[in-house]
Amino acid sequence: MSGEQDSVAGARTKKTGDSADKGAGHRRLVIVESPTKARKIAPYLGGGYVVESSVGHIRDLPRGAADVPAQYKGEAWARLGVDVDNGFKALYVVTPDKKSKVTELKSLLKDVDELYLATDPDREGEAIAWHLLETLKPKVPVRRMVFHEVTEQAIRAAADSTRELDADLVDAQETRRILDRLYGYEVSPVLWKKVMPKLSAGRVQSVATRIVVERERERMRFTSASYWDVSATMDAGEEASPRTFSARLVAVDGARLATGRDFGSDGQLKSSNHEIRVLAEADARRLAEGLKQRDFKVASVEEKPYTRKPYAPFMTSTLQQEAGRKMRFTSERTMRIAQKLYENGYITYMRTDSTTLSESAISAARSQATQLYGKEYVSPSPRQYTRKVKNAQEAHEAIRPSGEVFRTPGQVAGELDTDEFRLYEMIWQRTIASQMADAKGTTMSVRIVGNATSGEECTFAASGRTITFAGFLKAYVEAVDTETGGEADDKQSRLPVLEKDQALTAAELSPDGHTTSPPARYSEPSLVSKLEELGIGRPSTYASIIKTIQDRGYVWKKGSALVPSWVAFAVIGLMERHFERLVDYDFTAGMEDELDRIAAGDEQRAQWLSKFYFGGDMGVDGSIGRLGGLKKLVEGSVEDIDAREINSIPLFSDENGHTVVVRVGRYGPYLEREVDGNSQRANLPEDLPPDELTREIAEKLFATPQEGRTLGTDPVSGHEIVAKEGRFGPYVTEVLPEIEIPEDATAAQKKSAKAKAPKPRTGSLFKSMDIETITLEDALKLLSLPRVVGKDPESGDEITAQNGRYGPYLKKGTDSRSLSTEDQLFSITLEEALKIYSEPKQRGRSATAKPPLKELGEDPVSKKPMVVKDGRFGPYVTDGEYNATLRKGDEIESLTTERAAELLAEKRAKGPAPKRKAPARKPASTTAKTVKAGTTKKAAAAKSTTTKRSGSTATKAK
Repeated sequence: MSGEQDSVAGARTKKTGDSADKGAGHRRLVIVESPTKARKIAPYLGGGYVVESSVGHIRDLPRGAADVPAQYKGEAWARLGVDVDNGFKALYVVTPDKKSKVTELKSLLKDVDELYLATDPDREGEAIAWHLLETLKPKVPVRRMVFHEVTEQAIRAAADSTRELDADLVDAQETRRILDRLYGYEVSPVLWKKVMPKLSAGRVQSVATRIVVERERERMRFTSASYWDVSATMDAGEEASPRTFSARLVAVDGARLATGRDFGSDGQLKSSNHEIRVLAEADARRLAEGLKQRDFKVASVEEKPYTRKPYAPFMTSTLQQEAGRKMRFTSERTMRIAQKLYENGYITYMRTDSTTLSESAISAARSQATQLYGKEYVSPSPRQYTRKVKNAQEAHEAIRPSGEVFRTPGQVAGELDTDEFRLYEMIWQRTIASQMADAKGTTMSVRIVGNATSGEECTFAASGRTITFAGFLKAYVEAVDTETGGEADDKQSRLPVLEKDQALTAAELSPDGHTTSPPARYSEPSLVSKLEELGIGRPSTYASIIKTIQDRGYVWKKGSALVPSWVAFAVIGLMERHFERLVDYDFTAGMEDELDRIAAGDEQRAQWLSKFYFGGDMGVDGSIGRLGGLKKLVEGSVEDIDAREINSIPLFSDENGHTVVVRVGRYGPYLEREVDGNSQRANLPEDLPPDELTREIAEKLFATPQEGRTLGTDPVSGHEIVAKEGRFGPYVTEVLPEIEIPEDATAAQKKSAKAKAPKPRTGSLFKSMDIETITLEDALKLLSLPRVVGKDPESGDEITAQNGRYGPYLKKGTDSRSLSTEDQLFSITLEEALKIYSEPKQRGRSATAKPPLKELGEDPVSKKPMVVKDGRFGPYVTDGEYNATLRKGDEIESLTTERAAELLAEKRAKGPAPKRKAPARKPASTTAKTVKAGTTKKAAAAKSTTTKRSGSTATKAK
């Protein structure tokens, strides 16, 4: 068992300033996290080094009861994996998949004179190094080797200047790990009991979910407002350049016209200012007509110089945001690509809060900018970007191209795949641009007046921007969030040279209507920005946070927008009412500050955890510690939680005053209202966003009876036939008479009688059918399946046409053959069926090729056309090499080329699904372990035999 404070402190190693070879035969084992990094740095270190990877973390807190060692299973704290009554000692266990790796590393240690722990240069990397030290228990000197880029110069410098293991950084990381375990294991069971099983709560994930839910609540409360104005195309005369320009009506008789920003979320004006006028449609049309053929003149011209400074180099959060906006990458995809670029020596470490550049990097960027764009485009003096980081992690350099001389995108194009190239190019451009000159230009604001035939004075406004010197914009222009109305920095809108009192005419006038829009849903880039703004979590964890809340079913994507599920509404509602501080933004950000004190050595881990868990004098007023601690908070709240209330989300009142609520049930959400003392329910479509559930849609759902729409009576059986909406789509079924069960029958007898009762026939609707229009004739056809087509004259086997989970097919004994269309189920003849069976059986992609449902553009990676097809598990996108199933919220009609490429990129990154291995046969006798060919052979110290270890990534430098 480990995790004690003194065990971390005891892990310190003595600092030495030189790692040069200590004579012939001096060997060192260098451990990094990644096999890729191991292969890359081994040649840089020269002889005498063995470079091996740990493949990430080698141990963690127990994931379940099975992981808990036998000697601790009886302990009360074993479920947590943390001994809360004894200094919050953590029970760390080597994960099952890493036991062979630990054995391998221990074996390699026997052959070396020193151990270099070269894990990543952040808190997590420091913690991994400590875990390696605690697990391997080396008897040789240990050094901490730190580098921020994988280049020969950086690796050699890191090997020559090692340091001690930083116990404070380890403490800070391990405190977070234990804190997250306490939080999740105490709060999650409450969600299981009160909402539904298998839910989870997390220190940061719950707050991130709340942010998304609150935005959806804003959208649901939003009331749209309408307002009008008049747009004009002004003509400045033949000699003007440009001759025409756009202007918009902004005031009438001195009263400013209302625009979208003047309205609140309730659809009303924010202010009762009488000088603001809301122009109605009739007035806008009247003014547009009344201004035709009228004279206009320039009332004022205001011209100002325009300067735009370069953007700072990338740090983790801004890289994720920009890749999301510019290339539609998810945060996870961005970090996965960046990790590969870092490990292969193309960029510096990608998890950083810093925007600073080293002197050599500044010099490289300035030199390259001068070569590419000329001296006039480079800043007169070097630019250094510093920022006041809230909850900053230990400072690293910004994300930039690696090395003292940057390789241009053209130089690395042949070495990178498409995604890697695009991200590298963006990082390179941003770094170069950061050392370039300001962009300069002018902005112009013009007011134009004219009198309508009614005598009303109408004021129009026009604005323009002209860039006279592009500066850094030559190299890089930041993407903008179009949903929030952003405008690119390099966009120009030129106005002609105008003077006060200059006469103008209106070439065109048209009334324009506008409606206010609810706040845009969060996308991954905007959610990252919000988390950073609030100081919640770490930029290095944002990608995993966003992935987690989607994997848990709290959030799903509609296009690029993040939409909360009704389960998320229930969970956040419970947290807000009973664990308010746990999802409070300021509290969560403040906790990061307290954890930073541990990293700085100003706070002791065990003491801080004790105050958080059991209560104590810590944090601000109202903090968890001052409220009695997490344990007391959870135990004291469980009995007070009304599960029905928590799982009831009020929406609105119908036209008769009945409250419509969404209930989160065991089998999913549904609508409910009380009518004349009776409960009326309706199923909710899974892909209907909460803010789109209007009164009209609710009434339509209620109008679909739970018992189904009666289609008529089967003339053969006399049973009623109904069409219903089910969890897996619409279907038809027959209503069988209830079986008679004696009143005195036991529960077991009743259960047995029901089990033996005949089951009703059912049939899923074809994709071409609709539950509102399906007829009794159609339903009886569906219920007639499977249909006997005939008998094979050779074998005598019966051939049937059936509709299965994966579509229509023929069945003859155990031989099944797919059909092309659902209509063939009723039309295929015996002759046609026999012809299909006479052909060789096709499997997989070649079986019964169907036309694509939609054709898209070219995939940026494979350069092949993408199409949407209908598959066994629903529609999917493919480029012919990889298939990716469409997600919840992805609609075929609105699926874009960018979204399709994103789905394929995620599938491509996961690689092909592993094949199932046949059970290995045990050999009769063996003297050495037998493995697959191609593994690396290593000499084991103190052994006379040589064994092969499968999967080894050790690399010995020559």
